[in-house]
Formats: sequence, structure tokens, C-alpha cells
Amino acid sequence: MYPPGASRRNTAQTDFTSGMRIGALENAAGTASTHYPSGSHWFAAWTRSRQEKAAAALLDKLEIPNFLPLQSVIRQWSDRKQTVQLPLFAGYLFVRIDPLHENRLRILKTPGIVGLIGNHTGPLPIPDEQIDAVRSVVTRRIDCAVLPLLQEGDPVRVVRGPLAGIEGKLIRTNATSRLAISIALIGKSLSVSVMLADVESLSTAVA
Repeated sequence: MYPPGASRRNTAQTDFTSGMRIGALENAAGTASTHYPSGSHWFAAWTRSRQEKAAAALLDKLEIPNFLPLQSVIRQWSDRKQTVQLPLFAGYLFVRIDPLHENRLRILKTPGIVGLIGNHTGPLPIPDEQIDAVRSVVTRRIDCAVLPLLQEGDPVRVVRGPLAGIEGKLIRTNATSRLAISIALIGKSLSVSVMLADVESLSTAVA
């Protein structure tokens, strides 16, 4: 959804040793303050291409709690390598606000921010535990990779490995992901183990 524009020509290697940038009202250890205003929640803000850091810095000046998870990426140019900190979720950062408070308008007026993610009823809050989980990953420098959101039953295609090109439906059994390959004519399906990193959503591929 709303992918950022292409970066300058280079090759990039991501070591997924994640860094972190946190808003002014959160401590350096990455643990959220327990003194957020009553009624406030986390929301995802959609930013302009490559404006995540600038927008977060402006939110800091406004003293609006925000969370921009970063990852360490090794950029390889013809003459040198450099490690840079890039947003884990390109085009997004998280803000902590009461949607009924004036902070919402202040965020929308912040240069670099396009809007808050939601639906026709307004911005949709993100459960605290989901933000806490992301914070734990980047704080503990756990290897990670950002993947498209896949739900059980989604039609997918295997994009690498011995099953590359095979299509089926994604099945999850506890922590194990499996691919159901159906043969409708005989009313049977074959279930095989797959890595989530090795499959893509057919709806995404078509789009």
C-alpha cells in the first residue's frame, strides 16, 4: 500500500540488525512511557516518500509521542560501503494520540505526513501489544524481515525453492505454515510445509 519511490541506484544488503528511533516522550531503552494521556492510542501515520525521519523529528518538537522503528542496512556503492538506518516500515511511523484531541489536526498539518491510516469512520487504533512486539524486536536487535500480511486461507504462490511456481492456499498449524495444493476434480488436497518468506500473495502479485 502506497510504496515509497525508488531510491538512488545502488545495491543494498540488509542485515536486519534493527536499530530504533523513538519519540521525545519515550525513554532511550525503548520502553514506552506509562504516562500517556488517558484515551490515547497508537495510530499509523502515512508519510511522503523518504520523509519518515523528518516527520518524526517535527513530531518530537511538537511533543507528540511517536515511534519510528529503524533497521541497519548496508549500502554498497562502487567505491564504498556504508551502514545506514532506514525505516523498518517504509512510508509509515506510529503516533500516540487521543483521536478526539487537537493533536490529530497538528499531526495532519505536520510536513511530510499525508494522513492517518483508517477507514470511512476515521483513524483506526493499533493494539498496544502489536507496537510493544515491534519495539521488543528492534530493542533486542532480533533478526527480522518485513513480509506482506498473509492470512490463513489466502491464495499464495511459492516464489523460491523447489516448489517455486506452485499455487495454493496458506494454512497455519500453530507455528507451522503449510501450503494446501488442491485438486478439485478428485476432491483432494496436498499439504506441504513452506516458509512465509518463500510465498507471495496472489492478490498482491496480480495488483
